Amino acid sequence: MHTETKTAPADIFRRVTGLSIGLAVLMIVLGFAAMFKPFAAGVGISLFIAWIIVFSGVVHIVYAFAARSAGSFLWRTLIGVAYIAGGMYLLKNPSIALASFTLMLAVILIAEGVFQLITFFQLRVLPGSGWILCDAILTLMLGGLIAYPWPGSSLWAIGTLVGVNLIISGFSRLMFSVAARSLISSPA
Repeated sequence: MHTETKTAPADIFRRVTGLSIGLAVLMIVLGFAAMFKPFAAGVGISLFIAWIIVFSGVVHIVYAFAARSAGSFLWRTLIGVAYIAGGMYLLKNPSIALASFTLMLAVILIAEGVFQLITFFQLRVLPGSGWILCDAILTLMLGGLIAYPWPGSSLWAIGTLVGVNLIISGFSRLMFSVAARSLISSPA
């Protein structure tokens, strides 16, 4: 005899929000861990990115076998080999990778701040444009804070910023999930 049990939508919703709450707490814990050990977190992130680069190289080489000409095959293979070599170099030198990523982050933030400043001057007559100026100034300050002591900022910048982001995202997810779960508990 086969009996089927039907799960009520409320039970499924409760399970899903419970999983979301658990993941949110994990994000918060990982965020604090990254902030307390920013160099280790930065190196971990650098190694993760280096492995992605190596994997991309393998994909390029596999993709080369779909080429219809010898020149295309050779070109795709060389690109794949370059990715793998670069990724392996970063894997063997995680401090150099971390310093490079930190400098790249500083340059991106400074460029973003400059573009936001330009945008502010184009939109300064509009209400609320002061927020664009505020964002531009803070972004430029953050970029400068990372760029000025570089490469020393490599010890803290990536890990700290990822940690802060994980904490903020984790709290946002937690509050949203708790609010969603309370909908199922409250009477209609």
